[in-house]
Amino acid sequence: MNNDDYKRIESTIQHYIDGAKSGKGNDMKPAFHKDATIFGYIGSDLFAGPIQKLFDWNDENGPATDIISKIAHVDIEGSIATVRLESDNWTGHKFTDFFTLLKVDGEWKIMSKVFHLHA
Repeated sequence: MNNDDYKRIESTIQHYIDGAKSGKGNDMKPAFHKDATIFGYIGSDLFAGPIQKLFDWNDENGPATDIISKIAHVDIEGSIATVRLESDNWTGHKFTDFFTLLKVDGEWKIMSKVFHLHA
């Protein structure tokens, strides 16, 4: 694994975490490709669509100042990568996120987020 790519991916994911902490979708935006998508269940309801849905939800949800996030796994192959992120105490919720990333014009961008909201 290229250590430089790993550090750049960590930096991309940090934008996401910082946005969760601030409660501002705009703080998350640099992590994502403009055409990124999100999928997961909130209870029995599918939460799916363009990544703007996440930004809007985050704005409504507010700051998660006590969130604890940890990158559990990174897998890099050339211009693609996957990241598993574990986040606890996101305003009282625990999430597992799987991100797919693509190196676009030399920058790692999240192309999709699939999440599990723990009961």
